[in-house]
Amino acid sequence: MKKWMIAAGLVLIAGGSAKFLLWPDDDIGPPPAASTLSQQQLVARGAYLAKAGDCMACHTTRGGVPYAGGRALQTPFGKVISPNITADRETGIGSWTADDFWRAIHNGKSKDGRLLYPAFPYTNYTKVQREDSDALYAYFQSVPPHRQANAPHALRFPYNQQIALAAWRALYFKPGVYQPLTEKSMEWNRGAYLVQGLGHCSACHSSRTTLGGSDDGLSGGLIPVLGWYAPSLTSDAEAGLGDWDTAHIVELLQTGVSPRATVFGPMAEVVRQSLQHMGTTDVQAMAVYLKSLPGPAQAAKKAPRDTSEQGRQQLALGAKLYEAQCASCHRDDGKGVPPGYPPLAGNRALTTESAVNAIRLVLNGGFAPGTTGNPRPYGMPPFGPVMDDAEVAAVVTYLRASWGNDAPAVSALEVNKYRSVPLE
Repeated sequence: MKKWMIAAGLVLIAGGSAKFLLWPDDDIGPPPAASTLSQQQLVARGAYLAKAGDCMACHTTRGGVPYAGGRALQTPFGKVISPNITADRETGIGSWTADDFWRAIHNGKSKDGRLLYPAFPYTNYTKVQREDSDALYAYFQSVPPHRQANAPHALRFPYNQQIALAAWRALYFKPGVYQPLTEKSMEWNRGAYLVQGLGHCSACHSSRTTLGGSDDGLSGGLIPVLGWYAPSLTSDAEAGLGDWDTAHIVELLQTGVSPRATVFGPMAEVVRQSLQHMGTTDVQAMAVYLKSLPGPAQAAKKAPRDTSEQGRQQLALGAKLYEAQCASCHRDDGKGVPPGYPPLAGNRALTTESAVNAIRLVLNGGFAPGTTGNPRPYGMPPFGPVMDDAEVAAVVTYLRASWGNDAPAVSALEVNKYRSVPLE
């Protein structure tokens, strides 16, 4: 009801300014300077940038033709179906000009002037420079055309109305290319450009409003529908990297594992399909930027301990299950054998306020991504089939309260909530 009332209000607001919000003649800026790259070099540059933007992840179905679209992206408002962006002139973007493509990247508008849904992260891509947009355009025009009609989105009313989307944009979208900070190094600015723009890190690592708006602050939040928690990149209590060696950050981003952490869930897909294909110089720049984000270390909040008999019994059960199922890999002292078997002692993935990631890993298991730098990743088996909700809650609670870890207990009800959430 609350979402409905807010959305209805937005429609009314937008109705009064529709002519302004939907005005089709966008300012796409002056004509770009002629590229000094050959066409072959421009296409190669665009292919690299497409990897940096992880374009294939959304625009390709599992087992489908690359970039032919058709993948259903689940949102709290319904399904958004990714379009065909091959060079097919009828169903893809083969008839688009470089200006049309720039308008989509920079302004979030299609060739026909329709507003694009922000499942396509133009709120980030608007920071991309025109020369990079033109390189991407050159690459996608080189992608073999594949005729595949675009399926319609399946969004609920009023979210399927252009006028509501116009109102959303008025609240949450301001186009603008990334502006370097003169007081920062070229490396830092390059990292910021990639993280804020093509990398669209804030699409997951920022909190969302009821209407799906993002603050772009990398402050962390639950990823809608997917049911994973993307930790804050600015908090030393979560995934802030201020106290990391830069080399370890680079290693994590390129291979998925490092002495300090292992990626899993949606981030494993990002590493496998995007980050491992980027040049070390660019990943180093991203690491430098990310390392600069956290502020001064904050005193950890003490989690209230359940000292009741029930709480003691839960910890005892968790300890017993850990000894039987987990200690052979993660060791009695929780230090593991990194990077294959990550340490659990001091592991911030376990001590965030939200326990969802730990719950889902115990339930479903998982692997670090297979990458060039880590071609045979170690994996963790799923324990959901052999543990009931109370047992999973007990072992996760034990992990969050042992070896100096200090995070709230987990209930069987929390575990049950995520037992049936799809893995994708």
